[in-house]
Amino acid sequence: MQQYSSLPDQNSQIDARPKPLTTIQQLRAKLWLESSLNQLQSRLSDCVLSACNNVPQAEAAEAQILQTVVNEINSAVHSSNLALTDCAVGIALFQPQETVATVCYVSRSPSPNSQPLFLEVLTAEKKLLLRLQEVIELEDLQQLENQQPPSAWRLADDSGNVMGWLIIALAGLNSNRESLIEELQAQLRSQLMARSAKHCTTALVQLRKILSWQQRYQQLSNSNQELERTNQLKNQFLANTSHEIRTPLSSMIGFTHLLLAQGYEPTKERQQEYLNIIQSSGKHLLALINDILDLSKIEANQLEVQWETIDVPLLCTNVLALVKEKAANKGLKLRLELDPDITTLVADPLRLKQMLFNLLSNALKFTSKGSVGLQVAPKGVFMHFTVWDTGTGISQEDQVQLFEPYFQIAKAVAGGAEGTGLGLTVTRKLAQIHGGSVKVESEVDRGSRFTLVLPLKQEAGDEEGGGAGEAEEAEEAGEAKYSSSLPFTSSSSVEILLVENDFPNANLMQIYLRELGYQVTWVKNADEMWEALTQLHPVVILMDVHLADANGLNLVQQLRENRQYQAIPIIVQTARAMKGDREICLAAGVDDYISKPIDLPLLASLVAKYSKAPSLVDGE
Repeated sequence: MQQYSSLPDQNSQIDARPKPLTTIQQLRAKLWLESSLNQLQSRLSDCVLSACNNVPQAEAAEAQILQTVVNEINSAVHSSNLALTDCAVGIALFQPQETVATVCYVSRSPSPNSQPLFLEVLTAEKKLLLRLQEVIELEDLQQLENQQPPSAWRLADDSGNVMGWLIIALAGLNSNRESLIEELQAQLRSQLMARSAKHCTTALVQLRKILSWQQRYQQLSNSNQELERTNQLKNQFLANTSHEIRTPLSSMIGFTHLLLAQGYEPTKERQQEYLNIIQSSGKHLLALINDILDLSKIEANQLEVQWETIDVPLLCTNVLALVKEKAANKGLKLRLELDPDITTLVADPLRLKQMLFNLLSNALKFTSKGSVGLQVAPKGVFMHFTVWDTGTGISQEDQVQLFEPYFQIAKAVAGGAEGTGLGLTVTRKLAQIHGGSVKVESEVDRGSRFTLVLPLKQEAGDEEGGGAGEAEEAEEAGEAKYSSSLPFTSSSSVEILLVENDFPNANLMQIYLRELGYQVTWVKNADEMWEALTQLHPVVILMDVHLADANGLNLVQQLRENRQYQAIPIIVQTARAMKGDREICLAAGVDDYISKPIDLPLLASLVAKYSKAPSLVDGE
């Protein structure tokens, strides 16, 4: 079967008859054109299909499409009898905002010894060299596009975005082909290039749609994986937290039930032991809640620090005192090694104490015999706090996940060790807020070393700090200042109005304040408060935020708007302990703030301060 891959030679027999010659030449030209375009379309479809089926190769498919267009046009031109054999074809890609294009693809040279070809623009003597990485001005490309016949065709999508240019370089006609019809040559070339550019554009648009879909699919897949991981962490966290909450609650409820049981009359020593257990379990619950709140604040970038110059030896001694009893119960020795050059450090004292306490508690948890120590030494512009132990050690596999939220070592969980897996996470994040880090060195059955690295000084802007730690510091001050015994006062004439929705909390504060000598009137909602104020003249109002019939802060604003009550000091007591809650309460017009669970010594301090009552605690 005869193939129509080229135009007929002018010396063939059919060429002797002028009219049929022209007709057959035109038919063969059309067949050649359609065959070339069909071949190009087939090759481009294969490229797009390959990109669709093979995700890793998708990003390389655009280069494959462009090179395919170049090669197919070159092949088509070379196989014809048109005088276009000595040519090169290139694709110039550019960004729309740029004024130049770069030649990115060039077809095969006709022969190894061929010289670089030039594109001649119509308006000047300027010649454009067509080779890889050659820069062509956008103005020159537009001239090539607008000349007749054109030598450049833009690749533009339906939105008008130009993805590149298709350029063809023409050489002079060969002497043995000078009899070709010039009009037919120009028409075929223009049709071939224009339709090739259209096919190329269609393929590129399809490819970019595929790439966009694949990117969205990958993003969706990544999001699903992240959601699945988050869900697993959430379930793990809920399981751990449920265990941690139920364990101390069990002892609290159990020993309370025992103390309330009729007929059971434990000795005073036993009562004291049970009450100590209940108090310890309550503190454990509070520590759990604080860890969760701290992590939430840190992740929301809401945790502020209070920069102070810290006496490092004193702070370390105080931290060891916090874990001394736990170490003694396990028969472990506590060691403190301080470099003689250590003096001060700029940091948040509350958060530094929290970080060291977390590391020491972990060391004691995983050490059954031997020692636990804290070694402190300056190194350059950093201070190194190293907590070491002679415990079970940590495998390399567990070390990888050690600082992940909610992660707990399997053998520790199986052994009944307390914790939610948040302590080390919080410690590392607090260290990072301080501009430091936490490093771990450990071997199984050979103990562990956790090193907290903090800069000796903070940036000048950071030392100003904020008021975020005021409540915690006040509570610590209260704990340090007041003993566990009740600080009785002679305040029988001082009247306190307690507005509290929760009966147990109200009962606790009533008993405590009455034991201090205050007269306390308790009301549980807004209506009762307004009624009580018509009969009482309280020196201080203790206001709960969440009431059954009103918002406590709105009541504060109403009191401040009433001349009769606007001078009465108001202390708000609330379970709202997130960042900004204290500021919100103060902005509403309260004089002071205390978070729940209520620190009774701190409560006594605040009431004494605002009632101006003399306190025996202060030695008066």
